Amino acid sequence: MKRYFSLYTAIGVIGLAAILIGFSKTFIIPVSNFSFQAPVIIYIHGFFAFSWVVLFVFQAYLIKAEKWSTHMTIGVLGVLIAVGVAVTIPFAGAYQVQKDTAQGGGDSAVSAITGTITAALMFITLVFAGLHYRKKPEVHKRLMLLATITVLWPAWFRFRHFFPSVPNPEIWFALVLADSLIIVAWIWDKLKNGRIHPTLLYVGSFVIAEQTIEALTYDSEPWRAVARYLYAVF
Repeated sequence: MKRYFSLYTAIGVIGLAAILIGFSKTFIIPVSNFSFQAPVIIYIHGFFAFSWVVLFVFQAYLIKAEKWSTHMTIGVLGVLIAVGVAVTIPFAGAYQVQKDTAQGGGDSAVSAITGTITAALMFITLVFAGLHYRKKPEVHKRLMLLATITVLWPAWFRFRHFFPSVPNPEIWFALVLADSLIIVAWIWDKLKNGRIHPTLLYVGSFVIAEQTIEALTYDSEPWRAVARYLYAVF
């Protein structure tokens, strides 16, 4: 019997669970009981982001099922969804800043917009890099995996609502927990293939390093200066 489950489908399913759990208190439940109010762009962003992860799971299934032509055809839709995710991220981030500022967040609330913009840039860069290497499946699938992992951090960060006693949630949830999926992928690659593929190792290391630097420099004065400029733009 053919096995259709892989690391890629597993991480995709974990990502879907993270979205459903992480956003349950702040989006899904309020929407279901008609108590959520936000600009239309928030709904559009949520649709694109969720669709990307669903599509990632389905694309991983198609590869395991050896449905190559279907995978490539649907990949065109994936590009459109990815662009939708990247374009709407800054506006969703700006709305969150506006909301947090209204609740007394001050300059620290505005600082969040910088990380939001870098997340959008990293995601779309990984997606287009994966598109560029679509004829090299071993590179392509790992770049798409990393793109999916990077887009999940807002969901992981919202786990802080379930564990309010955990200090520095931006470290433990948005960085350590979110990027632990990259470590899992490294371990899987090593066990299954005898080595960590260079794409996964080096690009994954870059993602972790970049997000670590962001966590360490977050809300510093230079960071705030950039954030104020970006927030004025969006």
